[in-house]
Amino acid sequence: MPFGPGPHRIVCLTEETTEWLYMLGQEARIVGISGYTVRPRRAREEKPRVSAFLSAKIDKILALQPDCVFGFSDLQADIAAELIRKGVQVTVFNQRSVDEIFSMMYQVAGMIGQASRALEIMHTMRNRLARIDLRGRALPRRPRVYFEEWDEPHISAIRWVSELIEMAGGDDCFPELATEPMGRERIIADGSEIVRRNPDIIIGSWCGKKFRAEKVAARPGWQDVAAVRDGQLFEIKSADILQPGPAALTDGVEQLHRIIMKWSLTHA
Repeated sequence: MPFGPGPHRIVCLTEETTEWLYMLGQEARIVGISGYTVRPRRAREEKPRVSAFLSAKIDKILALQPDCVFGFSDLQADIAAELIRKGVQVTVFNQRSVDEIFSMMYQVAGMIGQASRALEIMHTMRNRLARIDLRGRALPRRPRVYFEEWDEPHISAIRWVSELIEMAGGDDCFPELATEPMGRERIIADGSEIVRRNPDIIIGSWCGKKFRAEKVAARPGWQDVAAVRDGQLFEIKSADILQPGPAALTDGVEQLHRIIMKWSLTHA
């Protein structure tokens, strides 16, 4: 199949650009993906896995002769630098908010001549987010939501997750930490502060590790937290919410919205 403009041999070091290229019908351009990719499922069967998150098989990437590599954030800066020194074009995005995710998606689409198609898909996503936000704003009572990105130490929600919680109808328990881009800057050193803020809902997404609601409920002093008392502990898979791309804006926010709406039926 002939390609249009832009790079024809792309390596994606994280999942979100892979999923987005598939959504745009441009998966034939992808020659390598991250080993953590699970969306879309077929990508793991069709594309060679050449990287983790903090490391990559540089020789394997070079053997694929990419004309562009997509990466994410300063966490992949060392991989990017090594590839650049080898003469590879590397584009690293650093999206941390909902608007920045949409910006990343538009930039990727523009690079491959798919801006019009991207705008159609993004328009549908924005409309759905607007409807969710409208329903969330109409709730007579908004739940306090504690989103835990990691358990030891406790790490609270990153910015796009915090924003999606707000759209879905909840109030992030730690909004002041959400603006911090790095996980180490969102550590809650004193777990009693979570207890003090008394979340109505606890959502865990432990970066690929299975969320254990029973472990959370058994934490010393947590028995009187509203979410624990009422059994409002849930998991959203990290691939659905902690990937700063299409997944978070679709399946991730939908799951948040369902959890919050169900809570609201008994806590009006």
